[in-house]
Amino acid sequence: MGGRNDHHVDDVRAVVAAHLPGHRAGTVVRSGAGQDNVAYEVDGELIVRFGLQDDPAERAARVEHESRLLAAVAEMSPLPVPEPMFTDPGRGCLAYAKLPGLPLLRLPGPAREAYGPSVAAALGGLLTALHTVPAERLAGLVERDDFPPEEWLREAAETYETVSRRVPAAHRPAVEEFLAAPPPAGGWEPVFSHNDLGVEHVLVDPATGRVTGVIDWGDAAITDPAYDFGLLYRDLGPSALDAAVGGYRGGAEPASLRERAVFYARCGALEDLAYGLEPGQEAYADKSVVAMTWLFPVQP
Repeated sequence: MGGRNDHHVDDVRAVVAAHLPGHRAGTVVRSGAGQDNVAYEVDGELIVRFGLQDDPAERAARVEHESRLLAAVAEMSPLPVPEPMFTDPGRGCLAYAKLPGLPLLRLPGPAREAYGPSVAAALGGLLTALHTVPAERLAGLVERDDFPPEEWLREAAETYETVSRRVPAAHRPAVEEFLAAPPPAGGWEPVFSHNDLGVEHVLVDPATGRVTGVIDWGDAAITDPAYDFGLLYRDLGPSALDAAVGGYRGGAEPASLRERAVFYARCGALEDLAYGLEPGQEAYADKSVVAMTWLFPVQP
């Protein structure tokens, strides 16, 4: 196998045959792709994922690292997470049993709104479990992601220059006021967290909204405990933030946690809007525009 984006159905069948000799890969369907990986679903029960990094050594290192990380996360998470069935570092490949459910991003907006508080409450429990694990236990598996708020705000301002045409005119004054205001104070105690807990990485039963799994732990880090709360607020709204923080039993002070969560949500919405302008990623732009209603309310 070569570099980026050149994986095919035959590659998937070959790697499954090599590692699961008794498993005959019947149906192979490309199930998704992001900036770092492309994933295939095999027979509706197995996810086979390939890294998209150009450097084979980097692809191999990422696979080995994520396999160790997922094993550690599975021990601490109250919610299902992917557990590797096999890895093939030479191919940049990681495979795990498919978790049930659909990404919350793929549900219609009204369903996301209805399920938001209960989903967020379950994720607040997950964040409690992660944030109360001593960070030094994960020091060899994850890095620190602790950019100061000033850096977040600077990048958000740069992003806004590229996406302002997609921000509804009524919300632009609030966005620009946010970008001109000082960021929240730092001084938080770093914790281990998923660090990318958006609705694309939360699986739910579409009939009930029950959380059936949390996927894509590749960005997990020692970071601000408010960050993942900010993504829940960005994607699911104020009542979801209330539910998540209300059930949270970590060490962060609630008022400061909320303030920083709102800050990250606003920065993250602009970032997601920019990503949603890329071909095939319109869902991210659509949800970001909807979120402007609570993130950047129309000023009187």
